[in-house]
Amino acid sequence: MPSRSDLLTRAKWMRLNPTEAEKRLWAILRAKRMTGFKFRRQVIIDGYIVDFVNFEYRLIVEADGSQHAESDYDKKRDAYLKMQGCQVLRFWNSDILKNGEAVAETIWHALQTPPLPSAATRLPPSPARGEGLESAYNV
Repeated sequence: MPSRSDLLTRAKWMRLNPTEAEKRLWAILRAKRMTGFKFRRQVIIDGYIVDFVNFEYRLIVEADGSQHAESDYDKKRDAYLKMQGCQVLRFWNSDILKNGEAVAETIWHALQTPPLPSAATRLPPSPARGEGLESAYNV
């Protein structure tokens, strides 16, 4: 796995050198243009760089080129992010460039549902780590 420093360098490079589809998607999402929802771009989440994220709704939006077709790495990454309580939307670059309004509408609809609970709130406390012990001793 790349170091945090390597990821920061890569994320910065990606912010400075977006693809055409990322530029178009950022034009839709930036500056709370998506009806007030704040998005950030090229953000590091637990060792992964995501294209766009709204932290309040834990919504990740990815712009994908052909290199992402049938990608085992992307499947593993998406599964991990979903386990953390994130929803991942993936759009092909060609769809973003040719049908940006439909992409924006799909993102907007995803933001109309309440955010998923984070993994930490879905899982029971771990007695092995001492979580939940205070209730056991306050009988």
